[in-house]
Amino acid sequence: MREKRYIGAWLNMKDVDLEAELRGKTLKVYRYLLERHGSKVGVREVQRKLKFSSPSLAAYHLEKLVSLGLVGKTETGEYFLIQDIRVGVLKFFVKLGRFMIPRFLFYAVWMTSMLITYIAFYEHTWSIHNIVALIFGVTASVILWIESVRLILESRSKT
Repeated sequence: MREKRYIGAWLNMKDVDLEAELRGKTLKVYRYLLERHGSKVGVREVQRKLKFSSPSLAAYHLEKLVSLGLVGKTETGEYFLIQDIRVGVLKFFVKLGRFMIPRFLFYAVWMTSMLITYIAFYEHTWSIHNIVALIFGVTASVILWIESVRLILESRSKT
């Protein structure tokens, strides 16, 4: 029983360490590799796509990911994703194919759809119930859309 607690604590500590290491440009490189899961990328490709100032900067961050055990390197010098982990801002994203989509986006679409359905199919009387339902629906939709956009911008601008 104690062993399991210790192992669990060690795994949590490892996640904390990884979260400390996966910041800034390293996180950008990791996200780029997540979006291209299953394919191999070279140093120059990473440098061009992420607009780094030099290939050595891209190589540094790729090697850092290799040392963390998240990325592997072929004999030809190409890099590929080994482990898909969710730390930091990545916890709030879901991977669909090659796209990283904020979880809030699903809720925003659902809430907005419900609001539109309510407006389209229910009575258009100015009762207190309809006014409160519209206020809650609009407020929830706006908050969810703002959070979705904020997460997308935050994940892309971490430098």
